[in-house]
Amino acid sequence: MINNNNSESGKTAAITSYILGIGVFIAMSMNSEDKNAFASFHIRQGLGLTLTFISLGLIISNFDSLMISAPMWIFVFILWSYGITSAIKGETKPVPLLGTYFQKWLSNIS
Repeated sequence: MINNNNSESGKTAAITSYILGIGVFIAMSMNSEDKNAFASFHIRQGLGLTLTFISLGLIISNFDSLMISAPMWIFVFILWSYGITSAIKGETKPVPLLGTYFQKWLSNIS
């Protein structure tokens, strides 16, 4: 369980981790010296979302159709919104559908 004091000290890194792409690496750098469990949780979520966005984008880019790409953008946006809102509130709720897998698969990221 992550206490409120721990979440406040890691909130900046947690929110930064949701800047798709480069934000995860900035947050990892911010969290490298004084490991914060709250920030690490959200770094794993942000990295998982970034990897999901890239892999879905690579697959869907083969189709030249807005009907196929729009649902991907909406899906990633909803998960991203949920994750960043959770970080801003100081909560450690995994993103729907994939969040628990991100925590398991990326458990070596701290």
